[in-house]
Amino acid sequence: MSLIDWLVLSITLLSIIIYGVWKSRGAKNIDGYLLADRQLPWYHVGLSVMATQASAITFLSAPGQGYSDGLRFVQFYFGLPLAMVVLCITFIPIFHKLNVFTAYEYLEKRFDNKTRTLTAFLFLLQRGLSTGITIYAPAIILSTILNIDITYTIIANGFLVITYTVYGGTKAVSYTQFLQMSIIFAGLFLAAFMVVHLLPDNVSFSDALTISGKMGKLNAIDTTFDLNNRYNIWSGIIGGFFLQLSYFGTDQSQVGRYLTGSSITQSRLGLVMNGLIKIPMQFFILLIGVLVFAFYQFNDAPVFFNKVEANRIENSAYKNEYHELTQQYANAHQEKQKELHVLVEAIHSKDENAINAAGLKVKEADRKTIALRNEVTKLMEKNNPKADTNDTNYIFLTFVTQQLPVGIVGLLIAIIFLASMGSTASGLNSLASTTVVDFYKRLYKKEGSEHLYLSASRIATILWGVFCVIVAIYASKLGNLIEAVNILGSLFYGTILGIFLVAFYMKNIKGIAVFYAALLAEAFIIYAWLMDLTAFLWLNVIGCALVMGIAFILQIILNKRTQIKNPA
Repeated sequence: MSLIDWLVLSITLLSIIIYGVWKSRGAKNIDGYLLADRQLPWYHVGLSVMATQASAITFLSAPGQGYSDGLRFVQFYFGLPLAMVVLCITFIPIFHKLNVFTAYEYLEKRFDNKTRTLTAFLFLLQRGLSTGITIYAPAIILSTILNIDITYTIIANGFLVITYTVYGGTKAVSYTQFLQMSIIFAGLFLAAFMVVHLLPDNVSFSDALTISGKMGKLNAIDTTFDLNNRYNIWSGIIGGFFLQLSYFGTDQSQVGRYLTGSSITQSRLGLVMNGLIKIPMQFFILLIGVLVFAFYQFNDAPVFFNKVEANRIENSAYKNEYHELTQQYANAHQEKQKELHVLVEAIHSKDENAINAAGLKVKEADRKTIALRNEVTKLMEKNNPKADTNDTNYIFLTFVTQQLPVGIVGLLIAIIFLASMGSTASGLNSLASTTVVDFYKRLYKKEGSEHLYLSASRIATILWGVFCVIVAIYASKLGNLIEAVNILGSLFYGTILGIFLVAFYMKNIKGIAVFYAALLAEAFIIYAWLMDLTAFLWLNVIGCALVMGIAFILQIILNKRTQIKNPA
């Protein structure tokens, strides 16, 4: 990056952090530190909810997902609007009425201590791991730009977020997220404009979409019902509904965001805003990835986008084989470009037969380049069995750093950092609030002062920050990060959601039945994931259904035992 890019990056990040710390000064108790005194308006709530979900993973991995797999991933969000409706009707009024700090306080009132503790523990486990992944994502950027070990950039990024989260709490998180999302939206439109602007003069936006469609990248909707297919309309609406309902309804990183609303109405409006904007935003980000794919069809593309791994094989005993494969890839890419120009001419002539014939030749040429890329990754694994051979997280980053003008590079990288900071800060804040409210305050210091609980919240934030940094250091083997973080959530969200739905709607079921039902359901979900029995989105449905079904059966058994012991 140029000096100007570094200045833009530094000024943007520092301005956001200083603004958030200044606006959040004066937190004197845990209500102010953890829930911003419950005074935020709906637009703050909505943008904070979106920023918590839209981490750097979204802006690094989602374009890469669009580049490699097209628009299919957008189906993942189809259940979101339905989830928002249920949340607004059920979850928000209950949480506001009970005036809780965390979602899990309600479970003790409804069931018992052990059910609350189990649910809070499952949340802490999955959110701690997920937050570690969100720290890892932007560290990729600095590692790539500076060409240094990613461990150092993980530690630096983690330290930066921990510092302002510890100081300002939820207010710092919310106020920084408000500015972050404003800048992010502007940056996304700028990125899309630049991709289209950089296409060849004879290739328009519609031409790029037509070419991408011929190469299988505009497959947004898949109506096939297949439990093993990760992304189709059924897994998106049904599995996505359960995942989003659990995420927004029971994950403290999100519950903590809308509990900051000044009223039930303000919290509801914030969630409705998120439900209306999220799908178009995600579609737009994936579309940027598709446009980047179209750009690289007409321009030289690296055989492998992760420069760290490419440099490693360059300096190995396999460098000659690697150079030979890269040359073959370059030749195959040039042949594909010739076929692409024929396709463009056919598109301009509007001759459907010529378009279809040229499209088939382009797809055949593309298969050759894909085969050569696969040969390169096999060579990397041969050289280093621990090599990171999934480079989708580096595609958009490579495009930004190599193709965009001075100044814009710094701004877009700042946007990715801002997204990471917002999501990571929310994660740390929710981990601290759950640790203090559901464990420390309840089990250790029941009658402590406000100052003691405030200090404990800050210490918990630091400790969880260190834990998440350690997780980030070991996160490189997870493949595409946006998939990894959602798979991780799906291992726990179904079970957690099942507990809450039993609490809300199955009034006759007691704590002991739901506790053991949750343990059994979680054990099966882990087994199903390890055995690869179904696509990950369905794990949310299965986990939720198992908790409700097993709890119902166990309660019948317990009731019969009680009747036998205590006959009328």
